[in-house]
Amino acid sequence: MTDTLESLPDLIRQWAQELGFADVGITLPDTGPHGDHLKQWLAEGLHGEMAYMADHGDKRYTPDSLIPGTLRVISLRMDYLSAPDSPKDVLANPEKAYISRYTLGRDYHKLIRKRLATLAKRIDEAVAGYDYRAFVDSAPVLERALAQRAGLGWQGKNTMILSRKAGSFFFLGEIFTSAPLPVDEPYDKEHCGRCRACLDKCPTDAFPSPYRLDARRCISYLTIELKGSIPEELRPLMGNRVFGCDDCQLVCPWNRFSKVSDEDDFHPRHQLDNTELAELFLWTEAEFLKRTEGSAIRRTGYEGWLRNLAVGLGNAPSTIPVVEALKQRAHFPSALVQEHVHWALARHGINPATISAPTP
Repeated sequence: MTDTLESLPDLIRQWAQELGFADVGITLPDTGPHGDHLKQWLAEGLHGEMAYMADHGDKRYTPDSLIPGTLRVISLRMDYLSAPDSPKDVLANPEKAYISRYTLGRDYHKLIRKRLATLAKRIDEAVAGYDYRAFVDSAPVLERALAQRAGLGWQGKNTMILSRKAGSFFFLGEIFTSAPLPVDEPYDKEHCGRCRACLDKCPTDAFPSPYRLDARRCISYLTIELKGSIPEELRPLMGNRVFGCDDCQLVCPWNRFSKVSDEDDFHPRHQLDNTELAELFLWTEAEFLKRTEGSAIRRTGYEGWLRNLAVGLGNAPSTIPVVEALKQRAHFPSALVQEHVHWALARHGINPATISAPTP
């Protein structure tokens, strides 16, 4: 059995590659200093309304508290960029809607969870008698910390895990196990050096210092996690980013090594990688539900979607399609949407009070 456990990591890497994972590392159930960093971040209130980040006590940063009996964590990387891909071109066109690259295809949770379960089953067949639990954003797991401890990369100044071989456009998943597998060395080197590109490029200045993110100013938080009104002072800074933000990744020099994924599920659907803000804004709720079926975009809900798009339209040029789209939603039956539409109309010099309500 000992010989089997010693040789198992090589087999795990082979099986993982066959299942579409690009890298694998094995670590102890120990997040090192990352747990203390999390507690400090929470104490400063930098998590905003993400109360779930503070839930579950120490389970988020002590894996063996989350799953008692855990002796090892297998951390895995799956790349998600698809080609052709021109995110900078979309960002440069203020009438287009920029949607974070990770969410252009189907929701990654289901695909990765299924692959992790298949991998865990293969490991169990090779060495029976141990427990395995797979996670991908489905439990309080400090996945970036575990990835660093498992040797997959270092935590960059934008708080993302960076790989010298693949940049940062990838998903992470974990398998917690009671099997005492050999462990990999943590990635203790840091290759950001004096570079500040990610910090300086952030549209809303969400990094008060290197390695520290103020989620309350982060566009990903504002467009996905925040359920209420987006602070007015941040709206003009958001540009055309309507679901998530990739700026701190797009500007990172290490992402010139990003790998293109051949996973069909990660390919853009419904041309969401290159669509006009006005067109998306006029989707009915039925169209929204149909075209975001199986997509992470569903997380924001239809009202959140319209709220985000209204901000984007408020930052767009005063063209006929932009202004007419906003006018059509001026009396939308949602106080949240109306507030952002009225703000956007005012940006184009239009008084919302002058717009007649549609005839019933």
